[in-house]
Amino acid sequence: MGGDVGPARLPQLRLDELLEELQARIDHVRGTRDRVHGLLEAVLSVGRELDLTQVLRRIVEAAALLADARYAALGVIGPDGRTLSEFLTVGLSEEEIARIGPYPSGKGILGELIRSPETLRLADLAAHPASYGCPAHHPVMRTFLGVPVRVRDEVFGNLYLTDKRGGEEFDAEDESLIAALAVAAGVAIDNARLYEEAQRQQRWLRASGEITRSLLSGAPRQEVLGLIAERAAEITGSVLADLTVPDPDGASLTVELAAGGDSGARLGLTVPVAGTLSGAAFLAGSPVTSPDLPRDGRFTAGPSRFGGLGPAVAVPMGTAAGRVQGVLLLARAAGRPPFGAEEIGALLGFADQAALALELADRRRDAEQLSLFEDRDRIARDLHDLAIQRLFATGMTLQAAARIIQPPGASEKVVRAVQDLDDTIKLIRSTIFGLRARDADGDQGLRARAARTVGEARPALGFAPQLTLEGLLDTDVPVPVADHAVAVLGEALSNAARHARATRVEVDLRTSGDEVVLTVTDNGRGMPAGGRRSGLRNLRERAEQLGGAFALEVPAGGGTRLRWSAPLAAPVAASG
Repeated sequence: MGGDVGPARLPQLRLDELLEELQARIDHVRGTRDRVHGLLEAVLSVGRELDLTQVLRRIVEAAALLADARYAALGVIGPDGRTLSEFLTVGLSEEEIARIGPYPSGKGILGELIRSPETLRLADLAAHPASYGCPAHHPVMRTFLGVPVRVRDEVFGNLYLTDKRGGEEFDAEDESLIAALAVAAGVAIDNARLYEEAQRQQRWLRASGEITRSLLSGAPRQEVLGLIAERAAEITGSVLADLTVPDPDGASLTVELAAGGDSGARLGLTVPVAGTLSGAAFLAGSPVTSPDLPRDGRFTAGPSRFGGLGPAVAVPMGTAAGRVQGVLLLARAAGRPPFGAEEIGALLGFADQAALALELADRRRDAEQLSLFEDRDRIARDLHDLAIQRLFATGMTLQAAARIIQPPGASEKVVRAVQDLDDTIKLIRSTIFGLRARDADGDQGLRARAARTVGEARPALGFAPQLTLEGLLDTDVPVPVADHAVAVLGEALSNAARHARATRVEVDLRTSGDEVVLTVTDNGRGMPAGGRRSGLRNLRERAEQLGGAFALEVPAGGGTRLRWSAPLAAPVAASG
């Protein structure tokens, strides 16, 4: 009797069961409510950010929290659509990440979601046919949930969640929550991208205004080009910016301006057109990109100068006539994303401004040259019509006076004065001849050639050398000797730019008695022990070929002084 359940107990038992079931459902509803609240909080957290990097970080953290996953990651699909360009993780310490090694590129299960952008839920990660296993020092992972993140109609990347806490599997509710988060994440990423693009456009506009003001104010060419390269590198996040211009032969390019990295070693460097990124852009007349410049098999020509770099772009600088005046090369650090189409479009506008700077500099130089020719013609005319006539009249007067002067000593002094006046007239006539010869021959005198050589060295040196010219360089120096002197000057300035690391260079070219003497002095680090001597040997041979002399000295304040001389009357061989 005592073990029997009476009729009064049966309703009570059924009521307890119903209450327990109701409590379980209430707990489930409460848990669902909490997870929905968690989803809403995650959506708000992600949506509050405008910086793209921070948005991606918030997405990964929110996904791990919602699905109660020990590990979470977001892989951003690269421009090729097959590999991952970025990989953000949660759940691994910096030490663990360092031990594991490089981030995954998109193989195995990760690549499965790239190839088939659909939600993937696995009870055992290792059992999937696409699983490659984990690398050394990687924590063992079993359960897996992967959800694609779409921005508008494009798959931006994938959310990867592994190892649900408590040893449980990811369920349909986890899948629904993460899918909902992925939709919100796509909107947040799109907003962050639009904000980032608006900020970038604003920076481009500010930089364009700054450069336009520099152009209109008549700033020097190098200053404007330097500003263009600096702003382009700053806005695109580049660590290197080189501006190259074509050489007269069209087969090579010279780095006229270098910014970032070892700019001193690159400035003045000559690289071939064939087999270089800048050369490809120069020939094509359109931008050329490389995802990894140091390891790009298409561009292996020229000296090695891109160690530690990654993505790069070369943008041609065109003119209204369609002629490419130069190339702007930008490179980012290794591991950074490649240059996108929107960035390249903005860079093309910037490159056009660089071309305008080159064009204005050429027009300004032409105007200055024309003004110089007009001044030369006026000076030559004044010297001929005024100075020479007065000196000639003074000489005639002194000659007449010498005949009536009685003391022999005084008469001799007057005769010497007349001879001095004759020499002065010859000097002025020689100067007039030199001025007019330069106008007629297109500035081919030694003075003009030396000045032009010094001016051409300015971009490589980074400053203007000091030039001193003295004597009848255009009339007394034979053309073959002048050719050698110009070649020696060019080599000396090139050595100063490449090896001396000087901040001051002084050039002195003069005729002294019966020889022409060239002296080039810099305040650089001097001639390194064991350095290459082939260039110096060429300078010595040029001097010896003419019967002259060559010497390399160390001034009292340090640096290097090069002295080269050649006789004016000695027979010479053909110029080198």
